Amino acid sequence: MRYDDRQNVTMPSFASYDGTKIGYRVLGDGRPLVCLPGGPGRSAEYLGDLGGLGKSRQLVLLDPRGVGLSADPADPATFGVARLVSDVESLRAHLGLDRMDLLAHSAGAVLATLYAAAYPGHLSRLILVTPGLAAVGVEGTEEEFRAGLARRAAEPWYPAALAAVEKIFAGDLSVETFGASRPLYYGRWDEAARAHATAGVSPRHQAAREGYFAGTAFDVPATRAALNELTAPVLLYAGDLDPIVTPAEVR
Repeated sequence: MRYDDRQNVTMPSFASYDGTKIGYRVLGDGRPLVCLPGGPGRSAEYLGDLGGLGKSRQLVLLDPRGVGLSADPADPATFGVARLVSDVESLRAHLGLDRMDLLAHSAGAVLATLYAAAYPGHLSRLILVTPGLAAVGVEGTEEEFRAGLARRAAEPWYPAALAAVEKIFAGDLSVETFGASRPLYYGRWDEAARAHATAGVSPRHQAAREGYFAGTAFDVPATRAALNELTAPVLLYAGDLDPIVTPAEVR
């Protein structure tokens, strides 16, 4: 276990189902809340203390394999989001929780949804923040996406950020392109947002970024059917200016 004096954060690790070392941060006091970061391929470092939630909850901030505190796996195929479900289940068992409250952000919500479908009885609450919803077949049209982007067209950074988004959708998942697109994912692009946009991002995470959705074919009917067994309350939280998953899609 490592300890960060600056943030009063402990950084334990455990061996997952295939022996890969998985690291996570623990901060705060109270009932545990397991948190899955977005990106994909971004360390949970950027979640901070979730706006002060660590004052009332113990935050367990997981770094996915190949990211941040977690080791690179021997088998690159295990970067796939469906395979990462086993890491989340291994974390739950490691923590000794029969049921857990689970929060996930952005692309991490796809993983949380697949986990909920596989292990509905192990969740006590599920919170999906600006969630990716591909696993349940909810995706906006290209026209809706571009309309969402265009809401920011008056911003001085818009042309460069739009060009970066186009590169991402063409398959460029580099750190540089990811960074250039970030203004579109913040309500305001100020000094604090610029600093936050770089947290948890590293060239080392490239394989995890590329592998997350690589070759993934979601079985939407099966996932939806499995989610019928989920009895835990679920909260979905949308961002008004989010061009990827709009409030209307989340509803």
